[in-house]
Amino acid sequence: MEKDGLTIVYTGKGKGKTTAALGIALRATGYQKKTCMIQFIKGSWHYGEMDSSKRLEPEFEMIAVGKGFVGIMDDKSPKEDHEKIAKEAVRISNEKIQSGDYDIVILDEINYAVNLKLISVNDVLDIIRSKPKGVDLILTGNYAKEDVIEASDLVTEMREIKHPFQKGIKAKKGIDF
Repeated sequence: MEKDGLTIVYTGKGKGKTTAALGIALRATGYQKKTCMIQFIKGSWHYGEMDSSKRLEPEFEMIAVGKGFVGIMDDKSPKEDHEKIAKEAVRISNEKIQSGDYDIVILDEINYAVNLKLISVNDVLDIIRSKPKGVDLILTGNYAKEDVIEASDLVTEMREIKHPFQKGIKAKKGIDF
């Protein structure tokens, strides 16, 4: 492991936050670095990363913890269920970060989990503060809080300029999921 791990945030209303994090995981795999991605929201739907991540094993591990997108589409779960699962995702995140087994840990949609009040911004700040120096930490999701931005080393905001949804084009397999 390198000495000083970074805390990286991909946030904003534009597409590409998870994709950027997966790009780092793909690059890191080429250097035999171990990456763990914990997904806070996307757990109940099937999407391409679930299958492709298996092709990057053993260097890449993906753990889908969430129950799916909260309060939209076909979500019928009470908010308390989502909160309980998000707290479990925080526990798993801390365990993986502290294990010494990973060079990079990606907490996918964690910023969105804070915005939905499933976990607190202090949960995220505690994760950042307690990460070992050799671990690079990547946080994705819209609505990154100012405290999280301040505590991070690199922050990129994805800004939507144009989206096919505006023309009525639905999510596309292999591009959006």
